[in-house]
Amino acid sequence: MSKATEKSAGKRRAEEEEDEVVRKRLTSGPTSVGVPEGSSDSEESLFSGLEDSGSDSEEEDEDEDEDGVPGSGERGGSGGEEGGEERGMTEKERALLKDKEDEYDHDSSDEEDIRNTVGNIPMEWYKDFPHIGYDLDGKKIFKPIRNKDELDDFLDKMENPDYWRTVPDKQTGSDIILTDDQVDLVQRLQRGQFGDVNFNQYQPTVEFFSGDVMIHPVTNRPEDKRSFIPSLIEKAKVSKLVHAIKMGWIQPRRSRAERAELAGRYYDLWASEDPNAILGRHKMHVPAPKLRLPGHEESYNPPPEYLLSEEERLAWEQQDPEDRKLSFLPRKFSCLRSVPSYSRFIHERFERCLDLYLCPRQRKMRVNVNPEDLIPKLPKPKDLQPFPTTQSLVYRGHTALIRSISVSPTGQWLLSGHDDGTVRFWEVCSSRCVKTVQVGGAVRSVAWNPNPAVCLVAVAVGCDVLLVCPSLGDRLLIGSTEQLLSSYQPPEEKGEELVTWTAAEGEEQSQGVRLKLTHPKAVQQVVWHCKGDYLSSVMPQPSSHLQVLVHQVSRRRSQNPFRRSKGLVQCVSFHPLRPYFFVATQRSVRVYNLIKQEMTKKLQANSKWISSMAVHPAGDNVICGSYDCRLAWFDLDLSTKPYKMLRHHKKAVRGVAYHPSYPLFASSSDDGSVIVCHGTVYNDLLQNPLIVPVKVLRGHALTNDLGVLDVTFHPSQPWLFSCGADATIRLFT
Repeated sequence: MSKATEKSAGKRRAEEEEDEVVRKRLTSGPTSVGVPEGSSDSEESLFSGLEDSGSDSEEEDEDEDEDGVPGSGERGGSGGEEGGEERGMTEKERALLKDKEDEYDHDSSDEEDIRNTVGNIPMEWYKDFPHIGYDLDGKKIFKPIRNKDELDDFLDKMENPDYWRTVPDKQTGSDIILTDDQVDLVQRLQRGQFGDVNFNQYQPTVEFFSGDVMIHPVTNRPEDKRSFIPSLIEKAKVSKLVHAIKMGWIQPRRSRAERAELAGRYYDLWASEDPNAILGRHKMHVPAPKLRLPGHEESYNPPPEYLLSEEERLAWEQQDPEDRKLSFLPRKFSCLRSVPSYSRFIHERFERCLDLYLCPRQRKMRVNVNPEDLIPKLPKPKDLQPFPTTQSLVYRGHTALIRSISVSPTGQWLLSGHDDGTVRFWEVCSSRCVKTVQVGGAVRSVAWNPNPAVCLVAVAVGCDVLLVCPSLGDRLLIGSTEQLLSSYQPPEEKGEELVTWTAAEGEEQSQGVRLKLTHPKAVQQVVWHCKGDYLSSVMPQPSSHLQVLVHQVSRRRSQNPFRRSKGLVQCVSFHPLRPYFFVATQRSVRVYNLIKQEMTKKLQANSKWISSMAVHPAGDNVICGSYDCRLAWFDLDLSTKPYKMLRHHKKAVRGVAYHPSYPLFASSSDDGSVIVCHGTVYNDLLQNPLIVPVKVLRGHALTNDLGVLDVTFHPSQPWLFSCGADATIRLFT
């Protein structure tokens, strides 16, 4: 505190000394006091600026404190001299002296010389420094000491009349009191006026360029050379405009007479309308829906059946207003005069107005389509004959359900396998059972060899596949079959066999069984290749790689075509013409190339569980039946997804079959019906197959929720065989 007090005392003494110098200057004339002779104005302003700014270094302040106040010894003498001079002056001289003092009091030239040389930079950069810039000598201009708190500032605001016009100077850090002229200038600028009071903003403008021909031109520069040479840029612009006018993109400006003629050409937009039509001018006007006409319940004397009882009235009151059939209670009055006013009249009128106002109404463009045009044009069933229509024969003799049937290549004999442990051979034309073979177990599948030169049958019983020679038909045929089976020569080196091949002996041989193929698991299906030498068996077991086996009868060998099986195999089939092998799992059908030993296609059946499969005689189409009542037709040339999905059955589809020569296919189901469809496959790849259901065949009785289990066609006639859970086989012709 003592140091700050000493500084303020030193500053006060410097100010008193400066006032004394000013008085001497006034009395002595234009000669500067305290400034060396020969110094320029800038040096004088420099000295004065340093004195005013109070920015001397601390060392100088300390020197002054030590030496004493400068000029303190001279002060008494000078004051005495001044007093002596004033006593000897006349009144005129005193007035002149007073004028001179006033002139220098208002002179601000010394204040303006306090200049900060930092330039036009943000003064916030010096916010954290004790100085605010540098003077002309490069010395720091220190910030003034501001030790006022909020209370001092408030007292200054209350007591200082110039507080409102005091603004801080960011360049020097000092406070500046604005003059009246400066305050007026600020107020004018705040109002959006010009800073100069004498400026007339509405004075007439002097036209520099005018339409009058003047004596002296504005410029007397000679013309450029380019003024006389045609411009290529203007030529291109003109050519574009000419082309646009020729093409009609730019229309020439019409004359005033043409514009007036167009403006006066009015016409009635609805002149061609029928004036008698109600609201004919509004094309899309939709009349509001009319209210329901009042009925008997709204009469003042309704019939008794329209009046509500006490229970009905209580139920009506408990219902929500939206659920009530009537918005009022029917009442009975003796005469029309005693009917009171309707209490809900205004409310209902208001709701009606709201409905008309808020509910949008639009005209629905009705398309008049004949429903018959939406049905695809299919040929009539009469034009698609022949196909089986009536039940001709019933083959009876079994005591349990019949799972599988097969027809001989000649079409003369029929083979059936049953759960009663027998295999029966029937004569097709007479429905007579010509032979019965006891196999000792439930028969899961039977298949007749498709080769007409061989009389051989495959029967799947438990874990065995029996090859049976029925000895039916021509003796030469039977002899060639026996010779084929007996001519086998076993190889010298026997490898590891997947299936045990054994020859039948004793009673089995007398019944016609020639070979027995013992499998490791139960066999579900057997199917022949079209050549008659290869046989495939299916053993559906989850997570097993021995689900499908292929056997060669002539060499008595078996092989597993797949290293691992993908999914639970349901059924298999050979391609009728090409070396392809179809394997149906629960959800898809895989097509394998046997020569390349690779999968060529995977057909997605879009069903939950595939039950049966059949391949078209041409080999380009496949049908799959499933337990979820669907029949999927695949076009192998078209896509891996079903071309047509038929949902004609109401229960699970058990069997499907193609006719070898006619464009027919059939499906059997647990609903006891067999549906025959016409399916024409065209040679033209651009034309899709024609699929038309033609007949529903019924006759089988449902037993234990099981219906028709298998179907097959006659090889040469449009006949259909079906077997069911009712232990019968039926022939439809």
